[in-house]
Amino acid sequence: MFPHQDRQVTRESLLNAAAEAFMEKGYRANIDDIALRAGVVKQTLYNHFPSKDILFAEVIRTAIRSILVTLETEEGDLRSNLIRFATTYREKVLGPGGLSMFRTIVAEAPRLPELAGNFFAEGPRETIRVLSRFLAKAMERSQLRRDDPEFAAEMLTGMLSNYDRLRGLINMETGMLSDTKKTERVVDCFLRAYLPQ
Repeated sequence: MFPHQDRQVTRESLLNAAAEAFMEKGYRANIDDIALRAGVVKQTLYNHFPSKDILFAEVIRTAIRSILVTLETEEGDLRSNLIRFATTYREKVLGPGGLSMFRTIVAEAPRLPELAGNFFAEGPRETIRVLSRFLAKAMERSQLRRDDPEFAAEMLTGMLSNYDRLRGLINMETGMLSDTKKTERVVDCFLRAYLPQ
């Protein structure tokens, strides 16, 4: 392997280890434990990520990128593209990792407001920004009626996660993703609300 490939593999290994640790222990996850999980020394971790805040922010950014990449293509019909986005979004937000990360942020927000602010900027705000840009293009092509694309993005993400997230966080339910038709039903409801006039 070339040195830059080694560096990339190490970085990915650190991000995977950090995601596991943060999901299990919240923000109190120990840097030594993360380095051990990744099979590196602590200094190697700090060479990639100078602080735990930066590492945590990158874990969030990586998770969000995996959702937003689904909006990068405009091939296929609008419904198919939205279902692909919605499926990935629900898997990330309502899966065990997403619920655990959300619990961590809510618990730490009063103590670490800057961390919570970074999470909001990298996660929900970035998702709405990219999704609203995608929806605005669909409105320009008359695939959706013209409206405020940011509000439309907020509405769609709320429909995809709000009640089910509460079921996972409060009732500790784990089967939200087993209803595979729900994602399609939500997208279809959204599309009906934004039918071109």
